Amino acid sequence: MRRKGVSYAKYGYIFSLPFILVFLVFSLYPILYTAVIGFTDMKGLIPKPIHILDNPFQNFKDLLFDNVSFRESLGNTFFLWIINFIPQIALALLLTAWFTNKRLNLKGQGAFKVLLYMPNIITASTIAVLFSTLFAYPMGPVNSLFHALGISDAPINFLQDKMTARGIVGFIQFWMWYGNTMIVLIAGVMGINPALFEAASIDGANAVQTFFRVTLPSLRTIMLYTLITSMIGGLQMFDIPQLFITPAGGPDNATLTTSVFIYGQAFKGSYMYNKAAAASMIMFVIAAAMSALLFYLMRDRDASKFKKQQKKLKKAAKAAAREA
Repeated sequence: MRRKGVSYAKYGYIFSLPFILVFLVFSLYPILYTAVIGFTDMKGLIPKPIHILDNPFQNFKDLLFDNVSFRESLGNTFFLWIINFIPQIALALLLTAWFTNKRLNLKGQGAFKVLLYMPNIITASTIAVLFSTLFAYPMGPVNSLFHALGISDAPINFLQDKMTARGIVGFIQFWMWYGNTMIVLIAGVMGINPALFEAASIDGANAVQTFFRVTLPSLRTIMLYTLITSMIGGLQMFDIPQLFITPAGGPDNATLTTSVFIYGQAFKGSYMYNKAAAASMIMFVIAAAMSALLFYLMRDRDASKFKKQQKKLKKAAKAAAREA
């Protein structure tokens, strides 16, 4: 007698159930609740009955057009992300090309990778204390070094200058994450078909030509992943700007990011939960729109053309079948 086929699909659903429950309770419900709060008058430390505003979009309008601090935090967030991501991706690509170049046959790669990745393992609070000590005023290691080299006779208060404060925060973010980006890119290179590199070598391509003509085009998907995760992480920048400079936000709100602004609205002063929720939803929409734009710009154009040609051929075949 023929045995009935055994289906193991149900076990997949069973093992996925704990994650689904945790996601629904701790992720989806808070997101939906936050979205609802943004349209209400919810504020104050003591919970009160909340009501939908007469103009549901009033909180969003106030933030975008009337709240100068939110607009400043939005500009700071994008500025800090740009000044840390551009050198981050450039150095990560350079190190990736160095570590994956078989002609160099670099020894001790494992140790180098661990050392370069290590800043990403250190907690943000530790890094904030470290850099606060380095740039301390008036007696700090950096000020002492500048005085010894004759660069400056008087001590410099780095954390009270807008541009230096932004530059230090941007450098910290770059220093923390370039190792992680490098590891991701190296993993992407390791997944490329070695035959492509062999063919390039046979055709006489040098290391630079191979990197730009073979490696980078093959890393399209990994680069897209890196851009998306870095962009979302940059828009959520909180720990270093919050912990590094006191008070949070730095001189004249120079390092005030949107996450620090949201935290201040929700948990300081008058506890404006509705404003904080509205700001969170604005950032969610911005992140979604920028992600969609990156997906569009970095799409596989050859694959898109192939799909369009396939659709045209199918339409032509259907039209020919109807005529027949």
